[in-house]
Amino acid sequence: MYICICNALTDKQIAAALASGADRPHDVYAACGCRAQCGGCTGTILSMVRAGCDSGGK
Repeated sequence: MYICICNALTDKQIAAALASGADRPHDVYAACGCRAQCGGCTGTILSMVRAGCDSGGK
């Protein structure tokens, strides 16, 4: 599913960035070779970051 429409980032791409060590939205964008544009997805990405950390991700 698309999470970031501006950069066409999917949940799978974001999950891969998190698995590679991204631990904040800025790091996720950088790992995907882009940066935040409108910011509408930042909250969702932050939730994914926190969920990964809460479940022992890093």
